Amino acid sequence: MAIALLTGTTADPLPAPGRAGTALPDSTHHDGVVMKRYILAGLVLAVVTTLVVVVASPELQAVALLGAAIGGTLGLVPDRSPAQRVGGFAAGFAAAWFGYALRAAVLPDATSGRAVAVLLVLLICLAVAAGTRGRLPLWSTLLGAAAMSGAYEATYSSDPTAFVGSSATTATSILLAAGAGFLATALLGPQIVQERALERAREAELETASEPLTFEESAPAQTRRSVPTMSYDPQPEA
Repeated sequence: MAIALLTGTTADPLPAPGRAGTALPDSTHHDGVVMKRYILAGLVLAVVTTLVVVVASPELQAVALLGAAIGGTLGLVPDRSPAQRVGGFAAGFAAAWFGYALRAAVLPDATSGRAVAVLLVLLICLAVAAGTRGRLPLWSTLLGAAAMSGAYEATYSSDPTAFVGSSATTATSILLAAGAGFLATALLGPQIVQERALERAREAELETASEPLTFEESAPAQTRRSVPTMSYDPQPEA
């Protein structure tokens, strides 16, 4: 048995260390299932957004695509629980609304006033994320601020004096559109976490399989015997 292992003539190949009984998973079927899930979520989001545009008011129609895209992003990103993501989004949305309120009531309608409002909104988003130790993620607060700002900036610039009425209408419209997008994609978030974990495991297994096999065998040291030699040179006579 020892001779067979050393010469490599054994019939049964020696299994690689740490990989006995493991086989690379077939990723073709798995990738097909993942793509079907993504396509289904995208179709649901598209149908919901289209229905919103068809049956909603003109104010909601104007922000339907923006709200659906933001809500879909909020539902798809698998960071924290859905409630924590929504909480961060609401905090950022309220911070942006507060910034517009300051611009309408206190700050001058100039570049300096807009700069101060932007700074305060971003600081509030950062304070919320830091105060909750990341439980309300920073990216979701920034997403909420972007939703309110993107939907309302043009309306506010056209008539700053109508802030109370116009902000309420715009906030309601964008929140409805974002809520529809979030509901259409929220169920796919946990699946994305599992898919990413499986991808990392498959990549690690492929890297392990591509490593060359190395066998370190210590052969017993052979001692050389000194053989006495006889000299045939003529020796001088005494």
